[in-house]
Amino acid sequence: MKIAIDTRWIFPEISGIGAYTRALVGELASLDHENQYVLLFDHPALQKRLHKELDLDRFAHIETVLLRDGLFSPQNQLRTPGVLKRLGIDVFHSSNYMIPLMTFPRNRRGRIGSVVTIHDVIPMIFPKHAPRSRKARLYPLYRALMVEVGRRADHIIADSTVSRRDVMHHLRIPDSRADRVHTIPCGVSDDYRLIPARSAKLAESPELRTILYVGRMDPYKNVDTLLRAFAVIKEQSSIPVELAIVGAPDPRYPHYPNLARELGIEASLHWTGYLSDKELLGLFGSADLLIHPSRYEGFGLQVAEAMAAGIPVISSTGGSLPEVAGDAALMVEPDDIQGYARHALDVLSSPDLWMKLSEAGRRQAAQFTWQRTAVETLKIYEACGAEG
Repeated sequence: MKIAIDTRWIFPEISGIGAYTRALVGELASLDHENQYVLLFDHPALQKRLHKELDLDRFAHIETVLLRDGLFSPQNQLRTPGVLKRLGIDVFHSSNYMIPLMTFPRNRRGRIGSVVTIHDVIPMIFPKHAPRSRKARLYPLYRALMVEVGRRADHIIADSTVSRRDVMHHLRIPDSRADRVHTIPCGVSDDYRLIPARSAKLAESPELRTILYVGRMDPYKNVDTLLRAFAVIKEQSSIPVELAIVGAPDPRYPHYPNLARELGIEASLHWTGYLSDKELLGLFGSADLLIHPSRYEGFGLQVAEAMAAGIPVISSTGGSLPEVAGDAALMVEPDDIQGYARHALDVLSSPDLWMKLSEAGRRQAAQFTWQRTAVETLKIYEACGAEG
């Protein structure tokens, strides 16, 4: 069987979807030598980078193809179907929602099978999730596209049971096709598990404590609440604290620094910008706490990564986050400023609570491996191929 994976979702700055795509390819390359894989790129530098990162030259069953068109180009819809046909592809997997629609008939199996990972349908749940994003500006088109993908995909993968439920509902997938929508959790890189376990800092130590936030600045991520909670933490903490906000700056939402100045916390914020894998691991190795206040996540990879690294987590109850965190994190309603602050002060002042959460997090995160993700995804490929 010849399987194409659309790796154009790996952008120059690796995000959650890029990390998913890269990790899945890496695991499948080692796991499955029975099938042939074709990785689709639209940028030669990114093609070269993935070759180097995964040492793909080791694998005779992996090839890469450079396409002329980007994911969102109209030409992608026109030319990619012919490319897939010429390559003799049996199963096509898009690691996010965009597919070449004409390749796949509505409500039936075409010559090429289709697998699509839909990580979330946040724009359909929260239409004002990111008012300045492309999806928000073109929302009617996005909504129509997603419903069309639901009609044409042979199999859909969701990252959590919550996300699967919402995909079923918002893409109008009938119960008769429920067996075609699968839950396969994301994994966590072993690099996070290899961060050395450390004892909680003594409560009486004057050493600076670092609180982490990792993610985008879109309104649904709820950074406003995080900043307001940190202001309370800083005011009430008997030890110095800082908040490291990890992620590329977003000029669409410039009000966060202004809010920090209004709250009097500007000097205690560290806006890291985008960090490489190595830089992020280094920060995780020294952090004391992660707070994730998002109103919704299809999975919440940063929560699983923090737990794998032994960092205590305070998470909102939004979307799939309770499913990912289990009993290993302190859970707070998304807009409960005092709740985040109270839990953070408790964790940072109690070595016993810190260690309890650290150990519980490592146990909870042990179930999330990229090998498991790849094994379960391969089963979907095989089922899809057998239907042809």
